[in-house]
Amino acid sequence: MTVFIAVTVFFEIYWHSTNLSCIAMTGRSRNLRRRCMMRMARNFEFDPAYYTTRYPELGYMNAQEAADHFVQYGIAEGRQGHPRGSRPTFVEHIAALETILEIGPFNAPIARGNNVRYLDVLDAAQLRQRAEACGMDPNGCPETIHYVGDISDIHDSFQGVVSSHCIEHQPDLIHHLGGVARLLPVGGFYFLYVPDKRYCFDHFLPESTIAEVMLAHEERRTTHVLRSVIEHYALVTHNDARRHWIGDHGVEPFASRVPKVQWAIEHYRNAKDYIDVHAWYFTPDNFWEIMSMLYQSGMSALKPVAIYPTLRDELEFFAILRRDV
Repeated sequence: MTVFIAVTVFFEIYWHSTNLSCIAMTGRSRNLRRRCMMRMARNFEFDPAYYTTRYPELGYMNAQEAADHFVQYGIAEGRQGHPRGSRPTFVEHIAALETILEIGPFNAPIARGNNVRYLDVLDAAQLRQRAEACGMDPNGCPETIHYVGDISDIHDSFQGVVSSHCIEHQPDLIHHLGGVARLLPVGGFYFLYVPDKRYCFDHFLPESTIAEVMLAHEERRTTHVLRSVIEHYALVTHNDARRHWIGDHGVEPFASRVPKVQWAIEHYRNAKDYIDVHAWYFTPDNFWEIMSMLYQSGMSALKPVAIYPTLRDELEFFAILRRDV
């Protein structure tokens, strides 16, 4: 089954080193402001008819005015610019595929059905045990995990691969993307649900960079480094997206972090099993930038083709990568 990505208005935007200076110069003219904002917009898939219908107060706008509003205000306000830009509708888009691999389903798989296979580092029984240990419902875990281990162990192919809050856990991001690409035909898609660091417990941690991604691959990482363990256990904040959206990010006294850092170091040194933490901290912008750089440099066969920004009071955005080579 061919997956067609309908694009009504598609922003082909590239990041420029002058983005900060653009912001400073926005007062010179409305056109300059528009150009600067467009530079920072990325490939957000946008449907002006949907946008003006969903937000009736914008109903008087034509297609270009609606696009301008979305870029200048809508994204920052958490407005939805395309029918596929929410979790329920993104799921429906994935379900149309004939063969699907879901990576890391835990106790809430995105895809279900006879056409779905699951990959995890834990088998089904271990997933249920982990869910119980985390105070979560183990009944949501898949009955069968078809592939246990690393993505490189799979030798089947799929029309699409999906992961939800999984890519940020990969010690070697390039290895992960290569494994996904190997399972897809040319034209196959990787659908991603990605936590936005601005609205989750990673808020105070710096955005990941292409240099860090390259270093992890150069070191052929299979487990998380000490830095990631310390960040996860000692430097995070609350995970309430609604609070983050209104600017309440939480503040922890410096003194309380000292014992947490010490504990994280000891935990890392004494760990006998894999420590599962976030390795990468994404926003829609830096995710698009990193994926684009990896594709254009030949480090990944997956081309970013669409991104759906984070909605108001939510903590995740959605992205689609396509295997082009």
